[in-house]
Amino acid sequence: MTSPAMSVTLSDFQQLIRKMYGDKDLARGVDGTFMWLMEEVGELAAALRQEDHENRMEEFADVLAWLATIANVAGVDLSEAVSRKYGSGCPGCHQLVCACPDAEKP
Repeated sequence: MTSPAMSVTLSDFQQLIRKMYGDKDLARGVDGTFMWLMEEVGELAAALRQEDHENRMEEFADVLAWLATIANVAGVDLSEAVSRKYGSGCPGCHQLVCACPDAEKP
């Protein structure tokens, strides 16, 4: 029987990943972890081309987990990073709703 899904913050999730996999992740290092992240991004790309919503959800979760993993290995607090970059709006135009020209990467 599976347990009910829990709601977690980004910080909670990063800590959960650290608790579950921290020792293995540190042993693998940044380079090895980055390669796993790239593999999961590829799986997400494939899932986005299909109509299987459950598979898409799993692949998004996997990418987020490997992103949290590499952040842990690199010593980056994802909540702090997101808050610093996006907490005051778009980093390009500094508006809450991006007003950057479409040709620019915000």
